[in-house]
Amino acid sequence: MNDLALDSTMLMLILPVAVIQLILVIVALIDWVRTEETNGPKWMWLLIILLVSLFGPILYFIIGRKNS
Repeated sequence: MNDLALDSTMLMLILPVAVIQLILVIVALIDWVRTEETNGPKWMWLLIILLVSLFGPILYFIIGRKNS
């Protein structure tokens, strides 16, 4: 009984983070496709967005986007 309650509690904690991560990845990928130049190689930012879970898209928006 406690295991079931613990599992649903963990799901309720993990689900919002997973949704936020998915939204960040999608928005970062859309911006990455539209952007012609980035700080550093563009392919590297694609790998960072896709492979560095929650922080990859955040790093792309903070460091990777080129301000022109």
